[in-house]
Amino acid sequence: MGVNWVLVPGGCCRYGDEGRPLDIPSLYWTEAPITVGQLGLPGEPGLPVTEIPQHEAASIAARFGGRLPRSSEWEWMAAGPQRRRYPWGERPWTPELANLRDSGRDTPTPVTAHRQGATPDGVRDVAGNVWEWTGTRVMGNGYVIRGGSFDSPALYAQCTFLNAAPAELRSRGIGVRVVREP
Repeated sequence: MGVNWVLVPGGCCRYGDEGRPLDIPSLYWTEAPITVGQLGLPGEPGLPVTEIPQHEAASIAARFGGRLPRSSEWEWMAAGPQRRRYPWGERPWTPELANLRDSGRDTPTPVTAHRQGATPDGVRDVAGNVWEWTGTRVMGNGYVIRGGSFDSPALYAQCTFLNAAPAELRSRGIGVRVVREP
């Protein structure tokens, strides 16, 4: 299975809850998290790849000619210049927008299941389903993860919400999305 890339134009991201200005370059993003099928692994081809530690996620990104996004780049892609509350806009979360805790599911879904929750640029599955590893380190040998998962409350789907995980964690709730330079 091939990978579809979406160009997200760069700009000045007002990063985090405090809105710190950071310049973000234009980047190509995988349209959705990398799937089992895209890696040629056994299992349902449309499900996101999970249970990979951060260094394996970085290795997967390199296989696709890219890298893991920085936390600020991820936020820019999700929130855009309008600084949307959610990747899809200001409208509060409903189950057709993202796979979150109150969706009635307790597992990841295919990355094509929530098209209505895409960003205006067409990047899908940004909120919910699986957290996404970034290349941004935190204290204690961890990395920032973004987007929330199938087991997250709707608050975690907000574009400025970030979390962290130990670099070696293998979780069915964390996947990988790739960026590359144009």
